Amino acid sequence: MPNEIQDSNQLQNIREPETPILKKRLYKKNKQNGQLKIGDHWNAITIIALSQSSPLKAVAEFVENSIDAQATQIIIYRGKESGEYYLKIVDNGNGIPRNDQGQPNFQYVATHICDSIKRQLKAKSTLGVQGEFGIGLLSFWTVGEELIIRSVGNDNKIYQMNLKKGNPKYEVTQSRSLFLPSGTELIVRPLLKGLKQLNGEKLQWYLASELRNRILKTGVDIRIIDRVSRAEFKVEPKKYDGRKLGFTETTELKAAKIQFELYLNEPNPENKIALYRMGTRVLESITEFDFFQKSPWNLGFIQGYIDAPLLQLSPANRLGIIRDEAFETFCDSLKTIEEQLEKEIQAQKKAEDEKATHDTLSAIQKALKV
Repeated sequence: MPNEIQDSNQLQNIREPETPILKKRLYKKNKQNGQLKIGDHWNAITIIALSQSSPLKAVAEFVENSIDAQATQIIIYRGKESGEYYLKIVDNGNGIPRNDQGQPNFQYVATHICDSIKRQLKAKSTLGVQGEFGIGLLSFWTVGEELIIRSVGNDNKIYQMNLKKGNPKYEVTQSRSLFLPSGTELIVRPLLKGLKQLNGEKLQWYLASELRNRILKTGVDIRIIDRVSRAEFKVEPKKYDGRKLGFTETTELKAAKIQFELYLNEPNPENKIALYRMGTRVLESITEFDFFQKSPWNLGFIQGYIDAPLLQLSPANRLGIIRDEAFETFCDSLKTIEEQLEKEIQAQKKAEDEKATHDTLSAIQKALKV
């Protein structure tokens, strides 16, 4: 027993040796820091260009560039030339920003990837501009092999820039085209082999949902002329079914500038609440987030949209949201209308139950009379 007490006292007296001052100085001397840099710029550009997994989303970004350029009319052509499919988008917007010589500044577009002019416009509070990453044009890699952009200069001459998939070079020349006195023409050709089914009807359906609120807000006229199927489509903003819920926004929603338009409908898995950001759809259904995989969001009674400008997009494909503080604010703000939605759904269920009971009773009475 005395030995155990002695051993215990010895353990208590053991202290971790202090680090000598010399070692601390050596540690600070050997410490390294710096800034992250791109090791292979072309490899980084390739990764960005191939990050857009949806060719339909890529086409929507081309159309949004036209909307950002204040176009009031946009025409999308789908055609076939020399056995190869192509897409052409023509608008009457402001065209490519000019350089000091009054010519379309294609050089800036090609050499300032991830440094969009639109970000500067946003910093100056320019309204109605969506793009901000300066990578939208690169998504042509997921649509076709070559990108041609034509725009007119102050000298009324037409200039064009050519980009080719997998090629780091760009070329700017004067175009022989007799195209337009203003605006921009964008051509992607030939389309990738797996996109033969990218027809006018699918484009119309996708753009009607993807750009619904931007079309409504700007009034832009978007038409699709499918020369392959010999059909023409007008992109009409998607319409929702059901009874529009008219309850007012809460203080939390107003503070976060979150807008919504929701409709109560008969239960159906097709009823979804889309997530938009500044008029452009980000997700087809907010239930893709774990936070909303609960009542009332996933019951299938409600369709419509929620628009949240505060959210930060995933830059590469603009199909996802960064789960940061803004996202947490977004989720917390929507908690305030959950109770109202629950009440609306319960009232709908009660009405349906009463109707079902009435129909059953009527059927029984009719059978007894016979």
